[in-house]
Amino acid sequence: MYVKTRGEYASKHVLQKKLAILLCFASFFAGMFFTNRMWMVPNAKSIVKKTSRTGDEQHVDCDMKIKVLKNEDNSSRGISGSQHSIETVDKAISDLEIKLMAARAERETVMKDTIISEDLKNVELTSRRKYLMVIGINTAFSSRKRRDSVRATWMPQGEELKQLEEERGIIIRFVIGHSSTSGGILDKAIEAEERMHGDFLRLCEMVHRRICTKLLLLFVLKQQHVEGYLELSAKTKTYFATAVSLWDAEFYVKVDDDVHVNLATLGMTLAEHRKKPRVYIGCMKSGPVLARKGVKYHEPEYWKFGEVGNKYFRHATGQLYAISKDLATYILINQDLLHKYANEDVSLGSWFIGLDVVHVDDRRLCCGTPPDCEWKAQAGNICVASFDWKCSGICRSVERIMEVHERCGEGKNTLWTTNFVQTTRSSNSGKIHMREQA
Repeated sequence: MYVKTRGEYASKHVLQKKLAILLCFASFFAGMFFTNRMWMVPNAKSIVKKTSRTGDEQHVDCDMKIKVLKNEDNSSRGISGSQHSIETVDKAISDLEIKLMAARAERETVMKDTIISEDLKNVELTSRRKYLMVIGINTAFSSRKRRDSVRATWMPQGEELKQLEEERGIIIRFVIGHSSTSGGILDKAIEAEERMHGDFLRLCEMVHRRICTKLLLLFVLKQQHVEGYLELSAKTKTYFATAVSLWDAEFYVKVDDDVHVNLATLGMTLAEHRKKPRVYIGCMKSGPVLARKGVKYHEPEYWKFGEVGNKYFRHATGQLYAISKDLATYILINQDLLHKYANEDVSLGSWFIGLDVVHVDDRRLCCGTPPDCEWKAQAGNICVASFDWKCSGICRSVERIMEVHERCGEGKNTLWTTNFVQTTRSSNSGKIHMREQA
């Protein structure tokens, strides 16, 4: 009995263990079931939807950024366009400045500016009248004796120089710039000579400055031209630009200070061409382009003229040449664009290449010294200018120019009696008489 009861008890005990294990498994799976229900992972659709919503927001942000960048780009383009417009207007204004300068518009207002030199103010008093010609005698600091020899022969002095301007319409000035040492002994020597004779034109390069007066943009002359042999092309350009801005003349002449000139004959010669537009007068030549360094008149830019050994284009020899007012004005307006070659006569000729210019080749502007000019004068064909080709001027001009003047010069009163209105050399009133021999 006891054993049976214990066996039954053991069997029941085993069943309870199995039931407990089963309950544990059931509880575990029930927990897993309810846990999945409570902590469900969002489905793919909701994730995609949320992600797409974020993408829309990002897309909107990108669109806004692109629009901002476009606006900034358009703004920068607008600024750039405005800057371009400003530069265009500024260039047009600069061109207007130069044209107004050439016409000398509103010069009275400019004269009130304190930075304009006193000599410019003095010239202004007589600049409104018209002149036949302005003659610039190219000179240097070391050429005092040459200048004195010119003053003693063909260039009137003192009251006659003023009379020549007022009655004959002829302006004559020695043309010189400034030394590299501003205010030095060379400049002071020229200033003293100017006080004595009053026959200098000190060159200043054109410097444009805006002066707002009556809506006009005007100019001043101030930057000094520095003398130097290698600066002759710049000097020639500055001379013509300065002369045409100071004096209203029909012709502008450049001559060297070792050349003899017959003023009346020069005036009559130029008067023959006064009705022609854009006239360039001189002894036309076409010399070789010298490529070898170290030789006189070497051309550093020889390669621009073709093969070695080529010649220059036709241009007036540098001892004396003349241009009409419209060409001088052209130089004034375009001076910043005109290229300068080593030789000033070549430079001047190059400035007129491509323009509709009348080239006048007149050999009376390049006669030789006696006996050449003397024979021509005796034959009734008085020379405008006389010099020696081998010296590019009168050899030993200080000693010999008086001889040339006496043997080849005009009559003493010819300059004061010649009628420059006449345009033909055959007219009696315009006939040139040879200087009477002693």
